[in-house]
Parts: sequence; structure tokens; C-alpha cells
Amino acid sequence: MSESVSVRCPACRREHLYEAPAYPCECGVPVTPSLDPTGTATAAVHRTWDDEWISVRCTACGRDGEWPRPELGCPCGTVLRVPVAQEASGGQQKATGTTQDATEPPPREAPAARRAFQPITIRTARDAVTAAAVYLRWLGYRDIRRADQRPPTGIGIAAHGLLAQVDPTVQPASLRDVECLWLTAMTESTACVYFSLAGYAPDARTRADTLGVPLFVLDLTGTPQPVNSLADELDATGAR
Repeated sequence: MSESVSVRCPACRREHLYEAPAYPCECGVPVTPSLDPTGTATAAVHRTWDDEWISVRCTACGRDGEWPRPELGCPCGTVLRVPVAQEASGGQQKATGTTQDATEPPPREAPAARRAFQPITIRTARDAVTAAAVYLRWLGYRDIRRADQRPPTGIGIAAHGLLAQVDPTVQPASLRDVECLWLTAMTESTACVYFSLAGYAPDARTRADTLGVPLFVLDLTGTPQPVNSLADELDATGAR
């Protein structure tokens, strides 16, 4: 069963029972952050990228994966950061992962070289970024991190040899959005890929085909759906 702890809101003093989420390691084993039952929840007021992520180690293979810091929304409107058991390592804090059973959406079948893709359900913009990062890891990309340059729309993430843009808004990605991503990738001499929750404008799809940009739509299960043939090819072959 998943680990759970009692969390008290510092604003309204309500108590909540929080269950740690599970994330799929590259080896296929689900891992979950180790929660600190003696810690005190804090309100998430000022957000930075580094504060949003923690390193969770898989006890099966020893890999460290970067995953969202556990959070809980209180009915009073406060977003609570749930305390995790942490250990200092090279100036960064790590949480040890544990294996567990987890209920996941139906996995997508993959070529024999890769295990079945295990999606992350999307409920927030943050989940959309996590889902895209999980998918890129599944494709074989490594060193996934925040992009150095912030895109005009959405959130930029990068991996070795790839620049990705995740658009969690309710508006279809525009021609300008696709062109800006491509231009940024060109200046960094890297490939690029676009993920959108709301799809793409017709001229954006046409331009993406011309520029060689794979387009994906993120459904709410967290499974990227290829929009053009370039995305179909990337989904089939993975990172090269």
C-alpha cells in the first residue's frame, strides 16, 4: 500500500490524510517519495523550479529520478508542501524511493526494446510538465531539466539533444509558438518537440511539418498522442 501521513494546514489547522504518489522508474518499478511523519507542512507561497522537484531513488535499480515535490491543496485555498524524509547529498536534498503497488491507466504497448509506457494523470499544469518528462524518459532521453530559456508560452524543458515545450493552456498552440520553439532549438543546435493540451491551430500544424517539429497532444491520462507523422516516428523509434 502507498505510504500516507497526517498533514495539518498551518493556515486553518485542518488535518488531512495524504498518500504519497507513485512514479514509474526507467526500470519499470514504481517509486514513491518517503514522507516524514514527524515533519510540519508548509504553505507554498513563493515558487522556484528547484523547490518544485525532489530526487527520488529507486530501491530496485538505484536510479535517481527528478519528480514533483509532494503537495496537497487544502479547502481553505492554501497549497501545502508535504514534508519528505530528506538526506543531504552534494548540496541537494534527496528522498529515498520505495516500491509499491500503484493503480495506473492502461499502458501503451511499445516496441520490444522498450517497456510499456506508464502515464501520469494530468490534473494541473504541473502534471502536464511531469507527464511530458516521463514520456521523454520513456523515449530514452536523459538529463531532463528546465530549459535555459523561458518560452513565450508554456514551460520549456530540455534533455540531452532535445528542447521540448509543454503548453498546458486551454488555447491551441499557434504558428508563432511553433516557430519560436524551432528558432530557439536552432540556436542551440538541438532537436525540438512540442506538447499541447489543447491541440494546434491549422497553420501551426502545417508549419511544424515544414520545420520538422514533432507535435503531440497530451490527453488527461497523461499519454502523449502524436499529431503529425514526425511525432509518429519519434514515438515508434524513441531517442537516437
